[in-house]
Amino acid sequence: MNHLQTVLGPLSPTDVHGPALAHEHLALDLDRSGDRAAVLDPEVHGPRITEELTSLREEFGLSLVIELTCRGMGRDVEALARMAKESGVAVVAATGWYYEPFHPEEIGDASVEQLAGTLIREIDGGIGATGIRPGVMGEVGSHGDTPSEPETRSLLAAAEAATATGLSVATHAQLGHGGLAQLDLLTGAGLAPHRISIGHQDLLDQPSVHRELAASGAYVAFDTVGKESYQPDATRLRLLLELLEAGHADRVLLSCDISRHGYLESEGGTGYGHLFRTFLGQARAAGVDEDLIDLMTRRNPVRFLTGGARHEDV
Repeated sequence: MNHLQTVLGPLSPTDVHGPALAHEHLALDLDRSGDRAAVLDPEVHGPRITEELTSLREEFGLSLVIELTCRGMGRDVEALARMAKESGVAVVAATGWYYEPFHPEEIGDASVEQLAGTLIREIDGGIGATGIRPGVMGEVGSHGDTPSEPETRSLLAAAEAATATGLSVATHAQLGHGGLAQLDLLTGAGLAPHRISIGHQDLLDQPSVHRELAASGAYVAFDTVGKESYQPDATRLRLLLELLEAGHADRVLLSCDISRHGYLESEGGTGYGHLFRTFLGQARAAGVDEDLIDLMTRRNPVRFLTGGARHEDV
């Protein structure tokens, strides 16, 4: 691909001048218990989210959000288009299936080919009647050290659709586990490692796994920055510095994975800007220079989305 497919249409990589958030949610519904905590309702929260994005564009130059809400997660691409237009921040929508507890009935006993066909139709023809096309597959999920049988089919379908359409695949590795198995499954289906981002690796305190993923050519997503209840940012920073020291800065993706309305700034949470306002400042204090920060927050996510070569300039 020589362009990014956003909710407002194609975007040239050279038009992404500022940083990106590589794994976020702007419209989401993961409520399975009735408490409505794991919800970002566009009607209720959309204006506040748009305000946050606008503020981050003005303060930090935020240029792009990779929005990884997929089928069965409360995806609302028309809401994404409104937020993108009103905030001036480009948004990439996703397709695919999350991990098994959130699989919709359509997974059922459908074959890999049938599932891949569903994804390809969305990628080529748009999501529903909106005409809005996804620009990435994700967050395609599994939990545990190895994917379950339905998760295996959904991952293989993503690989098949990625090969057919040129989109890249971002995964959900529950609490950071199972990333190597995901990578083996996707690459075994013929998908190149540089078209794959393995998610939530900042929740896994195993630097050797991060090095192995990066050495393969896959992207390593440190994408829950600020979620201190899962992992202290001090641990995230240590793991990131170890990966940088090992020479893998060009494999890192960074984000906050805002997935509950309580994380929004307007509700007292750390918000989408925690990466820029706090964590990157800590990284700078630890010796990470501006070129590396630009690499991790701008060039890497653009290369991931476009399938660009490892050292391709953006």
